[in-house]
Amino acid sequence: MSAKRLSVALVFGGRSGEHEVSVRSAVSVAATLSLSHDVLPLLIDKQGRWLLQDGAVPRPDGGTAVFLAGHPGDAGRLRRLADASVAASPDVYFPVLHGTFGEDGTIQGLFELAAVAYVGAGVAASAAGMDKEMMKALFAHAGIPQGPYRVLRARDSAMEARLVAELGLPLFVKPANLGSSVAVTKVKGVEALGPALDLALQYDQKVLVEAGVDCRELEISILGNEAPRASFPGEILPDREFYDYDSKYSADSRTQLVIPARLSDATLREAQELGVRAFRAVDASGYARVDFFLEKASGRLLVNEINTIPGFTSISMFPKLWEATGLPFAGLVAELLRLGLERHASRAGLRTDYR
Repeated sequence: MSAKRLSVALVFGGRSGEHEVSVRSAVSVAATLSLSHDVLPLLIDKQGRWLLQDGAVPRPDGGTAVFLAGHPGDAGRLRRLADASVAASPDVYFPVLHGTFGEDGTIQGLFELAAVAYVGAGVAASAAGMDKEMMKALFAHAGIPQGPYRVLRARDSAMEARLVAELGLPLFVKPANLGSSVAVTKVKGVEALGPALDLALQYDQKVLVEAGVDCRELEISILGNEAPRASFPGEILPDREFYDYDSKYSADSRTQLVIPARLSDATLREAQELGVRAFRAVDASGYARVDFFLEKASGRLLVNEINTIPGFTSISMFPKLWEATGLPFAGLVAELLRLGLERHASRAGLRTDYR
C-alpha cells in the first residue's frame, strides 16, 4: 500500500529582507514535494498578508487571502479572510521563511498555538538561532569555540573607538537578526565603521560587530530531533572579498562550493561534533546549517552561527551537503516532513493540565 499523500502548506516569502531568497527556496522545495504530496503554496507578502496560491508552483505574488486561527479546535485549517470559509486543510506546515517573522520563532509560536505539525525548530530554538547575541551566549555556555565580538544597540562614539582597539581591523558589522549577508559590511578602516553601523541599524535594533578572522569558511548540515547527525562539511570559496549577498545569490556569482571540503579526518570529525553541539546548544530540531571559520594560522575551528531554516535554492549548501553524504534531495525533503510529524506527535502527548 502506498503512503498517504500529505497536504503540505509550503509557507514562503515573509516580511523580511530575505523575502526573495525565500521565494527561490520554496520553488526548489515544491518541485520535489509535489512528486509525492499535495503542495499548497502559501505566500506571505511583504505587507504580511497570507495568500494561498493555486497549483503546486510558488509564485512571487497573487493568491487568495487566508488566515490560520491560533487555537487547536480549528485543526490547522486555512480560512478565507473574506468570509472565514475553509480554503484548505493542511496536514503539515513547511515554513521556508528566512529572517525576521519566519525564522525567528514568531510563526512557530502561531503553529504551536494552533497545535499543528510543522517542519523545523520550535519557538525558543528559532528565536535563539535568529538573534545572534542570544545564539552566541548559548554557544559560550556550551563551551563552543567562537571568535571575539561585541553587540551595539545604538551609535556610541566611545564604544566604537573601543571596538577597533579591542577587536582590531578588519571588522564585520551585521544586523543581529538577519541572514543571507543582508546589510553586512566588511570594515577595513575606522572611517567606514560609522556608515556600516548606520546601515545595519536600518534593519535591526541590535548590531553585531565581529573581529575579522583569516580563515577558511566551512559549513555543515544537521538533521534530526533527539539524535541529530551531521553531513560532510563543505567549503565556500567566495568570488569576492567575503561571502556577501551577491556572492551567494547573483546569477553572475563565481563563488565555488567545495563538497566535501578538503580536510583531515580529525578536522572533519571535529566539525561534525561541533555542528551537533551547536544544534543542541540552541535546542534545535528538524534541521539546521552550522557555519564555521577554520583559522589558517592555528587550525582552530570556530563556530560562527547556526541557521535553523537554511537556504533551499538550487545552489544552497544545505541540500548539496546531504546529497554528498548520501541523502538525495527527495529523501531529504521526506525526512524533514517525517521529523516534523515526529516532533508534533511527541509534543501532543505532553500534559497541559495538572490534577
